[in-house]
Amino acid sequence: MSKAILTINAGSSSIKFALFPLAQPLEQTAAVSGQIDGIGTPVAKLVAKNREGVKVVNENLPLSNPNHQQAFDHLFKWFTAYEANREIVAVGHRIVHGGERYSQPVKLDAETLNHLDSLIPLAILHQPHNLTGIRAIQTLLPKVSQVGCFDTAFHRSRPNVAQIYGLPRHLTAEGVRSYGFHGLSYEYIARALPRHSPRAEGRVIIAHLGNGASMAAMVGCKGVATTMGFSTVEGLLMGTRVGSLDPGVILYLMENKGMDAKALTKLLYKESGLQGVSGLSQDMRDLLDSDKPEAREAVDLFCYRIAREAGSLAAAAGGIDALVFTGGIGENAVEIRRRVALLVGWMGIKLDPEANARSEIRISAPDSPVDVLVIPTNEEWMIAHHAQTLLNL
Repeated sequence: MSKAILTINAGSSSIKFALFPLAQPLEQTAAVSGQIDGIGTPVAKLVAKNREGVKVVNENLPLSNPNHQQAFDHLFKWFTAYEANREIVAVGHRIVHGGERYSQPVKLDAETLNHLDSLIPLAILHQPHNLTGIRAIQTLLPKVSQVGCFDTAFHRSRPNVAQIYGLPRHLTAEGVRSYGFHGLSYEYIARALPRHSPRAEGRVIIAHLGNGASMAAMVGCKGVATTMGFSTVEGLLMGTRVGSLDPGVILYLMENKGMDAKALTKLLYKESGLQGVSGLSQDMRDLLDSDKPEAREAVDLFCYRIAREAGSLAAAAGGIDALVFTGGIGENAVEIRRRVALLVGWMGIKLDPEANARSEIRISAPDSPVDVLVIPTNEEWMIAHHAQTLLNL
């Protein structure tokens, strides 16, 4: 029986998973990967594909409104049948928030889980579900070691001045500070970039563009600044998230519209962003295909915010030597990359239109003083790699 590492990313209504055969070095592509969607709804579905991208399962769960434990039960029953010759020897989890304590992956034990529970108020929409996944695996695989990998960890290398707000010190001491997110994606790009650019150790801006979107600046492959801060709602315009907003707007909505925390959370996280501005869709593909002026304005605002943040990040890094696009939009939306490059052309960025149209890894023109690249991210592999390294497998 061969050994494998399982990675888990548990969300509010989904479980994403990937299984990596144990090897030295660990292969970049999972043997099987997929997700269960619709947890807590009448119709939950398990979909998975093999290494070649062929679907190997596409089925509804037999239960209506399953909880996470029941979804994991179904997943492992399927694993037992489909991957009967593989033994799971470690499980790596994506955990959104590591607070100030965790700047590296850790082996998960009772003490660590208790501390991670205390961080739930800092990531109320994500952390509880991440921890539910860990506890579900404890029940199903009690003898298997689990490793936590934190989305905030990469950004702990930033200087302190980049991690604090202009608030009274007692609030900062209580944890109200900038943490940054999408760290596993940035960490992967930091590892992959030297294979594609001689400027990797220089001043690099990474644009992780998807339904959730952020940007970060690196110097020497270490984070120095990022657009997300205390929460995952700050920074860029996103699929349904508002991005950076004058706090005075929040006060106005509370005082004049009677909105409470629950209503504001729904507005800022679920009803804004591309969806809110366009009134049409949160999907960039729909917006680029639409001729409605509201859709065009949403796309314009998305690109404008990226360009503004790029200038801010370049200032924090002391310049720019390379720009990397990643994430679903960054990797696939040729038009978004073209528009952003035009808006930040003053930085010396020049695209090769044909290379961009083909979504090649290097899309900058030969005479561009700034390398521009498209590098697919691989957070699942990053988690599996950390589990393998930490557990010495």
